[in-house]
Amino acid sequence: MSALGGKKTVVLGLARSGEAAARALLDAGASVTVLDAADGDRQRERAGNIAGARVVLGRTDPADLGDAELVVASPGVPWSSPWIEEARRRGLPVWSEVELAFRLGVRPLVGITGTNGKTTTTEMTVAALRAAGRDAVAAGNVGTPLVSFSPDAEIVAELSSFQLQGIDEFRVPVAVLLNVAHDHLDWHGSDEAYRRAKGRIFENQGSEDVAIVHDDPVCRALATGKAGQVLFADDERPHGGAGVEGGWIVVPEGRVVEADRLRARGRPNRSDAIAAAAAACALGVEPATAGAALAAFETGRHRIEEIAVVEGVTYVNDSKATDPHATLAALEGMHDVVLIAGGRNKGLDLSELAAAAPHLRAVVAIGESAGEIDAAFAPAGIPVEKAGSMEDAVARARELADAGDTVLLSPACASFDMFTNYEERGDAFRAAVHRIEGSDQ
Repeated sequence: MSALGGKKTVVLGLARSGEAAARALLDAGASVTVLDAADGDRQRERAGNIAGARVVLGRTDPADLGDAELVVASPGVPWSSPWIEEARRRGLPVWSEVELAFRLGVRPLVGITGTNGKTTTTEMTVAALRAAGRDAVAAGNVGTPLVSFSPDAEIVAELSSFQLQGIDEFRVPVAVLLNVAHDHLDWHGSDEAYRRAKGRIFENQGSEDVAIVHDDPVCRALATGKAGQVLFADDERPHGGAGVEGGWIVVPEGRVVEADRLRARGRPNRSDAIAAAAAACALGVEPATAGAALAAFETGRHRIEEIAVVEGVTYVNDSKATDPHATLAALEGMHDVVLIAGGRNKGLDLSELAAAAPHLRAVVAIGESAGEIDAAFAPAGIPVEKAGSMEDAVARARELADAGDTVLLSPACASFDMFTNYEERGDAFRAAVHRIEGSDQ
């Protein structure tokens, strides 16, 4: 029986991560109670999948912790919740699902975190490892929870600040920090708390491990562990690190691939490819092998994804951009853009978007933050129109754009005011574009 056998545990949140954690705890012989503030069809369906657990839905009463000895928090449950505040008051350990997985013997090869680019870098790293014959899989923040894997799985883990907040012993041989910008203030409460959570990816690493760190002051300041550091940059290679040199992506192990051979276009994708190359080569992949995989890699949907060219205007879906930093990165290298932006602000300063003014022809503002989007661009004199739906937004953008322009959906906000998630938002954009594409035939 594992060390968790017979232990009284509480799982907070009954989404994908919480269900997986509850199953793993039951398999380990623990007593399990699952708490969720919601009481909908989805929660009830998931509750039916974890026979043997006590499930309490529809309330946030700290008394429901009972005589718990361990609390496992899902990413959707902030540490300001009454449950976690009570658990910490009692001195109970509060783990994230990734810490639970680690305690059950799951050992990812690579952990990747950052405000933007995590999913793409994770997928690129998996592609490079597979090209070298490794049976690598992507898991974590987007995809299958770590706790669902066996200890022998070769995992590249995408790690959110929410997951890193709740680690204690969790450790990866190769840790990657891509960037840190303002984000998730609604969850963490402050920039300092958010940054501190991101930096925890390094805290348990030893001298034999590798920390791959973006070469900027914020990221460097967070990489205070014992691991050997590889600094990487989006363009010019730092001395001894990873970046672009003589037109090639170069890592400490050697030249990887010519930068202009990457099928995934744009500066954000190039930056992610550099980090992925550094991670894969740190695990023994030959640079040329990694380079071939990265050259062929194509980004997934909703991240700087070209949908169509209609009447000479290129329509690009970047619905995954849920903060200003991601939107500004997407706009680098673009010009004459009609930007569709807005949604539910995550407590961020949208006035930062004004820095994009030189790239823009006009803006179409959507969602709850449409007024903030308008205010952000007013000082720069950028025309802003407001739209009540995605179809209306695309129609207005079509009217504002000229042949040779780009219409870019890069919202800089979360999607939950109008859509279930960013994927649904991107799909709505795609559908609206295809409708006007059909009308142009």
